[in-house]
Amino acid sequence: MISRIDHVSIAVRDYEKAERFFRDVLGVVQGAAAEDPNMKYVWRICSLGDLSRLELLNPTGDGSFLDGFLKNRDGGVHHITLQTPDILTARKVLDDNGIPYFGYHEYPGGVWKELFIHPRDAFGVLIQIAEFTPDDWLADSVKFPKGSRWSVEKSADSVRLSIAHPGGGKATVELSAEEAKRLAGDLTKTR
Repeated sequence: MISRIDHVSIAVRDYEKAERFFRDVLGVVQGAAAEDPNMKYVWRICSLGDLSRLELLNPTGDGSFLDGFLKNRDGGVHHITLQTPDILTARKVLDDNGIPYFGYHEYPGGVWKELFIHPRDAFGVLIQIAEFTPDDWLADSVKFPKGSRWSVEKSADSVRLSIAHPGGGKATVELSAEEAKRLAGDLTKTR
């Protein structure tokens, strides 16, 4: 039902301060972002290291859906997003197990389908379950061009092998020349 944790969403009152911390101190790479004028907030995806992701949410005016959450704090973990390959199957599993959910929504073009489990039904954590293609939400700098699934970069004494990550983007490993030779041999044996 669940493929993986896609991201942890952090609501912040002061986005510029949070951006400086996550970008300049922790080294996140900015990804997709959008504003929702009806709910009065902006979301921004940030990637770290192995393509673990954070989402920063911040209100854009009075009446934001984040007002209650941020009332007595500058920020905090708002929700965890779990990726599913099939939102309808996930919904059926919840129904079959008597787990209530809310906010089922399919966005135009089928790029994102979601539902939420309230913290009272999920041990104190707001859980978002979503069906989507991970690369759609990443910065171009951390993903392969369409049609590519790996790359190899050689240097005098090592090889950098990057492969498509199931969560979108690239996973990279640095191999010694000897390790690269053994890998090439193992790949040849599998034919």
